[in-house]
Amino acid sequence: MRLTPSIVVAALALAVSACAGGQSPSASSAAPSATPLAADASGVNPQPLEKLKDGGALRMAIQQWITQYNSNQVDGTQGDAQAITALVEPTLFLNDAKGVPHANPDYLVSAAVTSTSPQVITYKLNPKARWSDGKPLSYKDFEAQWKALNGKDKRFLIASSAGYELVSKVEQGADATEVKVTFAQPFADWQSLFKVLFPAAEYDTPEKFNKHWIEKVPITSAAWKIGNYDKTAQTITAVRDSNWWGTPPKLDTIVFRALDPAAQLDAYLNKEIDYTSAVRTEAYERVKNDPTTDIRVGARWDEVIVLLNGGRGPLADQKVRNAVEKAIDRQAIATVSLKGLPVDPKPVGNHFFMPNQEGYQDTSAEWGKLDVEGAKKLLTDAGWADGNPRAKDGQPLKLSFVISAEATQQQIDQATLMQQMLGQVGIQLTIEKVPGNDYFEKYVNRGNFDLVSFRNVDLIYLSEAYAQYQAPDGDNVFQNYGRVSSPELVDLLKKAQITTDRAEAVKLYNQADALVWSLGHSIALYQRPQILAVRKGLANFGAGGLSSDDFNKAGWVK
Repeated sequence: MRLTPSIVVAALALAVSACAGGQSPSASSAAPSATPLAADASGVNPQPLEKLKDGGALRMAIQQWITQYNSNQVDGTQGDAQAITALVEPTLFLNDAKGVPHANPDYLVSAAVTSTSPQVITYKLNPKARWSDGKPLSYKDFEAQWKALNGKDKRFLIASSAGYELVSKVEQGADATEVKVTFAQPFADWQSLFKVLFPAAEYDTPEKFNKHWIEKVPITSAAWKIGNYDKTAQTITAVRDSNWWGTPPKLDTIVFRALDPAAQLDAYLNKEIDYTSAVRTEAYERVKNDPTTDIRVGARWDEVIVLLNGGRGPLADQKVRNAVEKAIDRQAIATVSLKGLPVDPKPVGNHFFMPNQEGYQDTSAEWGKLDVEGAKKLLTDAGWADGNPRAKDGQPLKLSFVISAEATQQQIDQATLMQQMLGQVGIQLTIEKVPGNDYFEKYVNRGNFDLVSFRNVDLIYLSEAYAQYQAPDGDNVFQNYGRVSSPELVDLLKKAQITTDRAEAVKLYNQADALVWSLGHSIALYQRPQILAVRKGLANFGAGGLSSDDFNKAGWVK
């Protein structure tokens, strides 16, 4: 399942994600190819529903206990939280194997542009669709979500206003099942708005928006609902909702269990969970010949980055951020990270497009190239005197790299590699381990770091990236946790999101990306391959690439 870009822990990393899965010609039990995957590559063992058992459980690992289930709230951007919310709330659009969105018939009879001047989108709702409190879906839900997310009322602590700020009006259409959304300016990615719809009854005040979704989902509308939250066992169990109006799911339960990333592989091999990532070398080696395992591969939008915090300390100086960029050997990190996997480890040179996507350009220029002497010169120009570490006004040049205490050895090795790289130019990097459950809530989201690494995933709608580069507004940093932005960058991204000409939009996003590099906002490292170990017999689930997961079709082969 995929939502807005969200954060995920992996590789050097944690991740910011959107939600997906998908269909493919066949499941793959073979090793991944070193050849670049097609943009629509996926491996999910597609099977017709009549070949699946009625019942059973799908057991999945998540990386931490969920504290905020409102994926539009500033603390709700973690990928696992978004995936669970999308499971139990209306997902209005589903992506096909090429990442193209289509109206979900369980909720929408249709959704289309019905006027271009001004742009008007008319949604025709499925009249059977109901919230768990018995109310039908209506324009009131769209209106409440728009008012919460358009950025006008600062009491709503939103993760992003992208797109919603361009809406001028939400109203009922011809009847109670029709919704009309009018835009003040055109918006190319209009399907990204209301993609997951939230109930007005729990969204129409700042108090509800910010607090009513903490550690619970108050109202649902899906084939699934949350049956149990067990904080002691660290499990969240979704069960079938008997009030569901669509085709019933095949599974009885989906169990999400919070597990340290380092423990997930053993849990899979011990048959405690039904799939795990096999993208780490040691994991791939341990599972590739397991007789109960399929290796399923897909070409997901998945990028590992290093985020630089320009909101405090030495990194508030752009020259220091640029020096860090030049000191990092991205090829070496990619080689170490993907060692032993049947893929070609290459750095990625763009924050908006993956190498297997139309529109990709390497815009990193000088900032993506290893240049130790250039890094040293920048630091000297910034007033940091040569030394080990360098110093300025009597203060040593020290930075912290915050990682989860549950980081794998590979993640620790990668952090150590960066520590050595920065040490070569006179920057002392301290690796600070923090509790896994606190990583986002108390560190990333709060700006309590100098460097962190995580994954940006599932950036299908490019406009959704806006919040990562948006200028902070007081204490609200949106998703720009490093507080690095510029009026020119914001202007380019705003122009791109209202440009309906795809070629022109691609040009604008690539111009914006060149600025992201030159500002020293973040360092794109590599595209993380999607390699999953999935229990044999599990169908319609796995490495979906650019397509959306459909848990209503997942199940076990008879």
